[in-house]
Amino acid sequence: MVEQRALAFACGDAWLYGVAHVPAQPRRRGVLVVVGGPQYRAGSHRQFTLLARDLAAHGTPAMRFDYRGMGDSEGAMRNFEDVGDDLRAAIDTFFEQVPAMQEVVLWGLCDAASAAVLYAQGDARVTGLVLVNPWVRTDAGAAKATIKHYYRARLLEGAFWRKIVSGRFDVRAAARSFLGLLGATRAAAPSDALPERMHAALAKFGGKALVVLSGADLTAREFEDLTGTAPAWRTLMASARITRRPLPKADHTCSRGEWHAQLAEWTRHWVQAD
Repeated sequence: MVEQRALAFACGDAWLYGVAHVPAQPRRRGVLVVVGGPQYRAGSHRQFTLLARDLAAHGTPAMRFDYRGMGDSEGAMRNFEDVGDDLRAAIDTFFEQVPAMQEVVLWGLCDAASAAVLYAQGDARVTGLVLVNPWVRTDAGAAKATIKHYYRARLLEGAFWRKIVSGRFDVRAAARSFLGLLGATRAAAPSDALPERMHAALAKFGGKALVVLSGADLTAREFEDLTGTAPAWRTLMASARITRRPLPKADHTCSRGEWHAQLAEWTRHWVQAD
């Protein structure tokens, strides 16, 4: 039996709203779903609701919530890099709601995964991370991923060549776009760029991480390219505490039933493993 509780809790002078899914006999490790923006606690195609219910049905307490400026919660909308207070308030409330819980895993998609990484190393209660298509965006990284994965895939599409043959393809516009991307690949990232801060935070984090990458998603491809070419990232991703799972053909939010089911299963088994 699972109890679903509507929650209201304070973060500074704002009220945040969420839902806790509490099994009758909760396991010691819970999952806090971190919501990216612009998004709210149900998730695209109810992804976060379904995930939390699946976890709780198998004994893992779960909580999902709207941080300030998102969904029903009060306050000004904020960047994913500025939600540390929101995460701490949510974790405090989660532990109050489930006294049997001893540790928590942060689960995030896209920039929510990045928010989780940046926060986790500063809170000893967080012992694990589930990172789905993490956001490590830079202008150069996005341009390289687009050229390498999008343009290459387009060249193999019959529809693309039929468009050219029919004269419906704007060659000049395409050339301008390609040259613009090519120029962006040479842009130098600042020393405090997001990938560097993400690496430093994840390297400092003492817990384990599950990284899931969709096969048909440029955000995932950018992360994959970065971690496959940057020596420091390559070393970090090869460590025993990081598990990597590819989800071929899946889109950014794993919108099909089979993709979501696989993601939920991987999450559940990984979280429940001792």
